[in-house]
Amino acid sequence: MKFTKQDLLTLLISLFLFASCKNPGAVGLDVDPNAAIEGTLVNSERITSQTIKENDIATNALTQHPIGYMIDPTFGKTEASLAMTVNPPTSLTQDFGTNSTLDSAVLVLNIGTQFYGDTTTSKYSIDVYQLTNRITNYKSSDVQAHNSTLLGNFNSKIFPKTPIKITDVVASGKDTVKTVKAQIRIPLNKAFIQNTILAQPAATFTTNAKFAEYFKGLYAEINKTSSTIAGGGMAFIDFAASNSYVQMVYKKPNTSNGIDTVSVNFPISTASSAVTANIKHDYTGTDIQTQISNPAIQYNVTYLQALAGVKTKISFPDLANFSNTYGKVVVNKAELVVDLSTGSVTNPFAPAEKISLYRWDIAQQPADLPDYTNLATSGGSSLFGGTFDSTNNRYIFSVTSYVQGLIDKTITDYGTFLAPTSTSEFQITPSGTSAGRSVIGSFGNTTNKIKLNIYYTKIN
Repeated sequence: MKFTKQDLLTLLISLFLFASCKNPGAVGLDVDPNAAIEGTLVNSERITSQTIKENDIATNALTQHPIGYMIDPTFGKTEASLAMTVNPPTSLTQDFGTNSTLDSAVLVLNIGTQFYGDTTTSKYSIDVYQLTNRITNYKSSDVQAHNSTLLGNFNSKIFPKTPIKITDVVASGKDTVKTVKAQIRIPLNKAFIQNTILAQPAATFTTNAKFAEYFKGLYAEINKTSSTIAGGGMAFIDFAASNSYVQMVYKKPNTSNGIDTVSVNFPISTASSAVTANIKHDYTGTDIQTQISNPAIQYNVTYLQALAGVKTKISFPDLANFSNTYGKVVVNKAELVVDLSTGSVTNPFAPAEKISLYRWDIAQQPADLPDYTNLATSGGSSLFGGTFDSTNNRYIFSVTSYVQGLIDKTITDYGTFLAPTSTSEFQITPSGTSAGRSVIGSFGNTTNKIKLNIYYTKIN
């Protein structure tokens, strides 16, 4: 076969290109957000945004449950109360005898990994009552009915990081002092516990269900009149194991005509029975209420608040026409940059440590963005973003696949949302395990503007 010089040059170029393109399927796929990206940058695509209220959440399956009261000059008032099923001792063979007398009864609420708000000035008054019914409703808006007789009160500052010393009662031995992690300890009315628990026969304590039917449970709420709130705060209580309980110390006659001092715990645990939280938000007189009442107006800031508060709905109305403006493109990288609004941090209310970005599916149910799904599948979900950058006061998300899909019209934007999420897990449902809040700049904000950075390569 005879080659001309031009034919030979064409062949060599073709072989070079073929050898270089080892993974043609990787074109346009997600890349490490820290890697340098070549391509044309567009960051002027319009983004609309509005503040909307979250829906109620189910609170019986939370990993931590909130209790507290906050007065935020920007976000108004937030209150959370607890309804708790109390279980009999795990042995299910409790027998107090006929002549036992109570020394003390304490509701022990073990503080979990989070406390949001003021720990230095505010003094929290927590009242405890008995539930009038077993817990059967679990929504955050459900108010659990309770008796009006006060059973106990806590009135103090809350120190969520400070271990405390308690007396460990040892039966037939010398009591010891031990150090435990931070707790809220609420003394309960001795006469009430003596009559309703110590005086009961052993048959009352043989199953969780039987005891719950009899005792119902306890309800704890902030007494706003007795509290001294300088901003206030929200404690998150650990009910995941047996770290929270009602501790009873009583004296019981023994067979040798002596007296034993005995300590027994009645656990409060989501592993075995219901614990729920009632959460209330009052936005009266705030800009949030104004925005919720006027959803068609584009404001310079929008709002994010956990505890089923508010979130921001965003849309990208011009991406469907992106190809008409710039031609057919491959998106090398796209990132959503969400700036905190200047001056929006009000001590003691820090910005949300982490926020989520998710979308609605065709049924208006929350769904992950494809970028998160792809990264989570490969174990790199943290690269999706959403963690607060305190140096630059912003959050950044990697949204390459999502933007490519919107441009190519293979994905329909039924609604895209920003909302606070748990610091320990990424959620696309309203968070009930954190209390963070953030004020973010909208597209029309001149100094703190939400923007979409798109790096693209034009193709034929």
